[in-house]
Amino acid sequence: MDDLKNQPISGNDLARFSGPNTFMRLPSAETAAGLDVAVLGIPMDIGTSWRSGTRFGPKAIRAESAMIRPYNLATGAAPFDSLQVADVGDLPINTFSLAKSLKIIEAHYRDVLSHGVIPMAMGGDHSITLPILRAIHARHGPVALIHVDAHADVNDEMFGERETHGTVFRRAYEEGLILPDRTFQIGLRGSGYSAEDFTEAAGWGFQQFPAHQIWNRDFSQLGQDIAQQIGPKQKVYITYDIDSLDPAFAPGTGTPEIGGLTSPQALQLIRALRGLNIVGCDLVEVSPPYDTSGNTALTGANILFELLSVLPGVHYR
Repeated sequence: MDDLKNQPISGNDLARFSGPNTFMRLPSAETAAGLDVAVLGIPMDIGTSWRSGTRFGPKAIRAESAMIRPYNLATGAAPFDSLQVADVGDLPINTFSLAKSLKIIEAHYRDVLSHGVIPMAMGGDHSITLPILRAIHARHGPVALIHVDAHADVNDEMFGERETHGTVFRRAYEEGLILPDRTFQIGLRGSGYSAEDFTEAAGWGFQQFPAHQIWNRDFSQLGQDIAQQIGPKQKVYITYDIDSLDPAFAPGTGTPEIGGLTSPQALQLIRALRGLNIVGCDLVEVSPPYDTSGNTALTGANILFELLSVLPGVHYR
């Protein structure tokens, strides 16, 4: 192990209920310079359409992440052996303006990406992913997309607004930010206003895996199939909405839908994506006020650790 790499503070050195409120109690950094992975928070919920509260998501995820140790028992991944990772703090969104906040996010992401790092975002509602993809596109061109979510988020507008948490991937498709034939939406379910709510994006080339069709499917195989279609060289972005999980596993979210994925399925899927050329990822829609146990934030923190564990360059013991 390279001793110069940042390491989370050990629970054997400092009690887990103390220390810095950074992701996994990693060192904080003023900028992304010199990092391989920059963890950042986007505490915003002004793009939501139902229950608010995701502005508290990053703080809660950081707090619960103190429980996570640096070695992944199931996969052998030891990301801090080979990657320089730090928490670069929260982006200074404008809490009174969604439009201005989206521009702030894109500008900050362009700066982060200029350092050649892989950004990992803690949301925040899902509207944060659109400006992220705009910055990713400016750096990497159009990317493959793995989108795990209860909702397709392909509305044309919501209350006359074209940039919200429910319109992200229509805008991304229209702007050419993503590759339609290499866009995978996993976990879709619930009700809609018409069949087109679910089928229109399939006409663009999106591959969709509704929850009811994959309840009993091996998610390891599903992930491997998706990875094979994307290929090891194609750059890919992963966006993970916590409401993809059933509310029994993640009740603390803004738009819950029953009949969702299980937490073991979430782990199976992510672990099968090892080897992909991942250039960024996010975990969104954790709303702590709706889960006083902290379990949703804990699950989100672990999903982020699993994503960190499959990034390019991770060392396996």
